[in-house]
Amino acid sequence: MAVDETLLQAAIDHHECAVRWYRWSVPTISLGYFQSLAACHADATWTSLPIVRRLSGGGAILHDQELTYSCVLAAEHPFARTPSGLYALIHEVLISALVERGIPVAVRGQTSPELNTAFLCFGRGDAQDVVLAGFKVLGSAQRRRKGAVLQHGSLVLEKSPLTPQFPGVFDLAPPRFDLDEFQIETAAKIAACLDLQWQSAALRPDELMFARSRAAQHVFPGLTG
Repeated sequence: MAVDETLLQAAIDHHECAVRWYRWSVPTISLGYFQSLAACHADATWTSLPIVRRLSGGGAILHDQELTYSCVLAAEHPFARTPSGLYALIHEVLISALVERGIPVAVRGQTSPELNTAFLCFGRGDAQDVVLAGFKVLGSAQRRRKGAVLQHGSLVLEKSPLTPQFPGVFDLAPPRFDLDEFQIETAAKIAACLDLQWQSAALRPDELMFARSRAAQHVFPGLTG
């Protein structure tokens, strides 16, 4: 999450754009920006886990058997001015890639307001969610800062022992696919659809330093992680 914030700052300071996939080394809860820590502590399931705060809003996500992506656009990029368009574009790319692999996902198409107070993101129902067999398997959220935009989201691969009520794409459509290939392919396609010049790059030393300084502020003090 601190790296996502670093990339957002780079979009502001240097007009850079980025697309990124990542995974979590241990099961971790990320709280939406406006969620309270008390809501997390209300369920003993989560208090033994690392808990971090996302820049974006929405419900909490258990990052376990899943992939997390992020896309950052500088303020002058056309899609930075059309938040709903960015949601649709990225979800279309990911839906296409999954369907090509035999996983018949689709956009939910309608919001379920009665679900939107659920603590966990995957218990909520937004029209732009990606679903499979009635289950939400991909959700995204955004954060805007000085015109630049960060969008990140989570693709559930398999149900976590901690959240067995949320199956993933491998549970619901058993054909498995190569995750590295999927990440490389979809990152390049998202970049192409956004008319970005695509190249692989690591954080610069100054960005790495900024990310490390911000990481301490994303993790709640006194908790695991």
